[in-house]
Amino acid sequence: MPFDFTQLATILVCPESKSLLVIDEQSLICLDPDCRLNYEIRDGIPIMLVEEARQLSFADWGAIMKKQGRDPVSGEDPEGTDAALREEPEPSEES
Repeated sequence: MPFDFTQLATILVCPESKSLLVIDEQSLICLDPDCRLNYEIRDGIPIMLVEEARQLSFADWGAIMKKQGRDPVSGEDPEGTDAALREEPEPSEES
């Protein structure tokens, strides 16, 4: 069964920097340019251990960010959707 990142995109973060992640082929990539960790997905399971992650070079990380439609220096989403992902849902009023 393939890993479905869309269902976990709002809750799964980099264990090192607590930044959001993007999926790139068979890896989850930390959006923090200082961290740049690459977490491999094996048999449909993301291996979210810092000890097993690989730090990408600035050039490799920037290329992935560019491919993802993000700023290749900051990793920011020019459309601003990252902020919406981080927002806490407002509590619902119970009757």
